[in-house]
Amino acid sequence: MTGNKRTLWILGKTGFWILVIFIFFYMLFPFYWAVNSSLKSESQLQMTPATFLPVDSQGRFSPTLQNYVAIFKDGTFVRALWNSTIVAGLTTLLALGVGSFAAYAMGKLRFKGKKATLYLILSLTMFPQITVLSGLYAVITTLNLSTRLSLILSYMIFTLPFTTWVLTAFFKELPSEIMQSAWVDGATPFQTFRMILLPLTAPAMVTSGLLAFIAAWNEYIFALTFTTIAPGARTIPVAISLFTGSISRQVPFGEIMAGAVVVTVPIVVLVFIFQRRIVQGLTAGAVKG
Repeated sequence: MTGNKRTLWILGKTGFWILVIFIFFYMLFPFYWAVNSSLKSESQLQMTPATFLPVDSQGRFSPTLQNYVAIFKDGTFVRALWNSTIVAGLTTLLALGVGSFAAYAMGKLRFKGKKATLYLILSLTMFPQITVLSGLYAVITTLNLSTRLSLILSYMIFTLPFTTWVLTAFFKELPSEIMQSAWVDGATPFQTFRMILLPLTAPAMVTSGLLAFIAAWNEYIFALTFTTIAPGARTIPVAISLFTGSISRQVPFGEIMAGAVVVTVPIVVLVFIFQRRIVQGLTAGAVKG
């Protein structure tokens, strides 16, 4: 019986690690293929069958950076990178700023209709972007707002409800005795929020802020629609989708992959910088002591 249990344990452990390795390769292979393709020349990209390394026709390892040089020599890509940084950064800051106030009210204050308001906020995240696009475009056109400001306000539609909902859960988990002690010491509700509660929710702020930044950084439908008449305000997803080859009907696959790699790097860097905060934010409230 002991031998059978040990055999089952070994089989279970082996199956578990096989599954982990499979998921690891499944998740990382698209990014690896993008890096591999971005380091190939046009002739290498057209080789059949496709190679898993940037090699020439004689099988020699010969990566090239010409695709990266090409996208950075193009002022359109650099300008789009700057536009995405501004739009995604300001969207995240606004979502966290407004969302933290709303979450504080939802999580710690008492007022009529709080539960209904909270579910209304949640329901706003259920609408597909395409359903509000035409109406939103009409409003933006009527108000004659700048393209960047239009994108920021549009992105708040799906980043603010998500941020508010996530932060509300964290504010609810904070002990009310902390607030009461601060009030006894003479702190105002705003001072209690800013100096005591807000620092305690830092892991949740980082987690929700990073997810909001990624959503705004990768958004395509709104950006494509609002920048049709303002090419100078195009963001990274739109700029990459509009890459054109040097000759008619040529798809610059290498440059597209190089652009995809460049766009992914900031997200990876942010995750590595804030990884501890992200883990704390994802696990906070999971265990109650």
